[in-house]
Amino acid sequence: MLIKYGVNSRFTSLCSAKNRMWVSSSVLRRQHFLIRTLGGNRDHINTNHKTMQAIRAMSRAALEADSENILRAITPTLDPTRHKGQAGKIAVIGGCREYTGAPYFAAISALKIVGALLCIFYCSVSSFSWFRARIGADLSHVFCTKDAASVIKSYSPELIVHPILEESYSISGLRDEERRYISSKILAEVDKWMERFDCLVVGPGLGRDPYLLECVSEILKHARQSNVPIVIDGDGLFLVTNSLDLVSSYPLAVLTPNVNEYKRLVQRVLGCEVNDEDAPEQLQSLVKGIGGVTILQKGKSDLISDGEIVKSVSIYGSPRRCGGQGDILSGSVAVFLSWARAKQKSPIRL
Repeated sequence: MLIKYGVNSRFTSLCSAKNRMWVSSSVLRRQHFLIRTLGGNRDHINTNHKTMQAIRAMSRAALEADSENILRAITPTLDPTRHKGQAGKIAVIGGCREYTGAPYFAAISALKIVGALLCIFYCSVSSFSWFRARIGADLSHVFCTKDAASVIKSYSPELIVHPILEESYSISGLRDEERRYISSKILAEVDKWMERFDCLVVGPGLGRDPYLLECVSEILKHARQSNVPIVIDGDGLFLVTNSLDLVSSYPLAVLTPNVNEYKRLVQRVLGCEVNDEDAPEQLQSLVKGIGGVTILQKGKSDLISDGEIVKSVSIYGSPRRCGGQGDILSGSVAVFLSWARAKQKSPIRL
């Protein structure tokens, strides 16, 4: 996986020169036309079809990210002089009375490593038990509703849980000024922690309660003001799809949509349907349409783009697609993003 680690780096220093070029679909179409023009009978056409498949495979190979070397380059060394927090402090904004597992998976996957670095990509983790799906951050916080807090705390003593978020049902009957006062208290509580975090994960288990989403919108705005990197997943994507200004032109935002979430983003921003034939080009257009974010499009082969280049990650993992994998990915990306950003003063060269 590629992780963008700075406002101006735009992925470039994370990529080897040989991986920076990829063959566009327009080039492929011209090659296809040339092959058909030179071909004669059906046998030639069949042979040429195989040739085209080979060309497409080559173009995909050109997209492939050198993920292992990138991860090696950004992972902090084991240094006895380091102190708690230097390997990453992650916060998850999410968790309501219906969804308590998602914020737990996101937060616990970010925490300290146990054994080998196994959780590299979301498709690789479902075959491992939960305690092996950890990356290596030092501290992990969860900001959730009061109903979700005790449940999430019971899952693990390692998580720092803040039961401060509110849903509409818990403030029903209150006057507008009282609701605004509660919102300001929530924002103030998150804001006092904000400068300590290396990355926020917004969305796992968030739900779609209007009042809760309104509060989280304000948290996102404050995170931007504080230059804190943000990973948007789950219902956070529902929020930003309907309010693109929350992430537009913010280069420290990473969106991790699944198939349906990506479809909604494409329809909202580009006004069309998903085009699998020209997936890299469409992904670039989508990123440029939103403006300056990074999108990790989850699929059989993950595509990652910051609008300038596209990279693919097709490492094989578990064929299962059970709930929680995307949450583990979002927590993992948050750690990688914070590690990569820490390398800004000493750029990575692969």
